[in-house]
Amino acid sequence: MTKRAFWGVESRRRFHTIKLGFALQRLFSTFPNSWPGFGLLLLRLGVGTALIYLGISRFFDTLGAPFTVARDFVEAAGGIFLLAGLWTPVMGALLAIDELWIAFSLKAPEPDSRLIHIFLAVLTAGVAMLGPGAWSIDARLFGRKRFKMADRTRGRKPSL
Repeated sequence: MTKRAFWGVESRRRFHTIKLGFALQRLFSTFPNSWPGFGLLLLRLGVGTALIYLGISRFFDTLGAPFTVARDFVEAAGGIFLLAGLWTPVMGALLAIDELWIAFSLKAPEPDSRLIHIFLAVLTAGVAMLGPGAWSIDARLFGRKRFKMADRTRGRKPSL
């Protein structure tokens, strides 16, 4: 039990998780398994495949200006990183910026091409915020950690 005072008002709180020695785990995990992890895998595969296809196809169509080559290379390489699930939050944010850059600097005759890039920007930003899922390289390198707190009851039975 801890006592805290703020402007003369005391509050008493009990921290059962620390007192009873339960394992602490983060409230938000970027490496969910089961169906949510499989959903994130499908999302990464779909977005990564689309980015690789668009980046490579435009890369060979517009060999010339260094900025267009750079943004197409970033798009294709970022798609590969998303497919593997490596550096997912960083790559997702970078790809969202890159897709918005492509959408608003595109001089294509078809009006739907801007919407495709805006849609891909939203999807990559969502992947960056949600995380890679359990089936990724990020999960193997930086996966969930389990912290075990020492038993602090010292021979007493814990009270619930």
